[in-house]
Amino acid sequence: MSPSLAYHTDLALRRQEGAAISRTPQRTVIRSPNNPTFWWGNFLLMPRPPASGDLERWLAAFEAEFPGATHRAFGVDTADGEAGNAEAFEAAGFEVHRDTVLTTTQTVPPRRLNHDAHLRPLEGDADWEAALTLRLAVNAADPAPLAHDSYRDFATRKLAAYRAAQAAGRGAVWGAFDDSGRMLSGLGIFDAGQGVARYQSVETHPEARSRGLAGTLVHTAGEWARQTLGTRTLVIVADPGYHAQHLYERVGFRPTEIQLGFQRRPALA
Repeated sequence: MSPSLAYHTDLALRRQEGAAISRTPQRTVIRSPNNPTFWWGNFLLMPRPPASGDLERWLAAFEAEFPGATHRAFGVDTADGEAGNAEAFEAAGFEVHRDTVLTTTQTVPPRRLNHDAHLRPLEGDADWEAALTLRLAVNAADPAPLAHDSYRDFATRKLAAYRAAQAAGRGAVWGAFDDSGRMLSGLGIFDAGQGVARYQSVETHPEARSRGLAGTLVHTAGEWARQTLGTRTLVIVADPGYHAQHLYERVGFRPTEIQLGFQRRPALA
């Protein structure tokens, strides 16, 4: 098992989605041929934080593994967020991500439990199309959205991978629907092995926020995973600068690790 619970679960889910993963003592290569523009499906995982002088070596390794890629992404397989010589990466245009890894053995109902929406795993084509519509709406509302066409392609491929994993019995994408069948909020939850399940892509339509939908979904899907997948540990990852971490803590999660990554967007690659 990786030292980082976040990357351990990331890699488990990437395998379910069809990624090819190879390991050497120097690095782990994660390659997602079915979704080549998925930055964190096509990246290198460092076994330790970068030291002085490592930047050029890691850039050369990435370019050798992913010729033609316009992004650059490196994870660090540690649990404490220690970034080593992060300054060199920042000077080269990289964002340094320190995300909070939260875990719990069992969620608790949120104080604001939504009773209006219909919560269930996605089923037929209409549900999966509704999930794509939701993802596009969330991306469009982002302060720095990805280009619409490229994001649509990424999201379509990502949802297809989730759908295949769900069909194989490895988890499910859940949605909160209104009476018309519009998907207001959604998330994925998938088995990562050894009694661990990982949440993915918790999101709510910009017009449906502050209704308790996300918290209700996180709790409901967590209970489903414990009963259906035999989950003993639930894992979710949050940006500490965003309000979602507080939402997760209100339903029983507690911070346990820091997930570290370096990312350079295509415009700067």
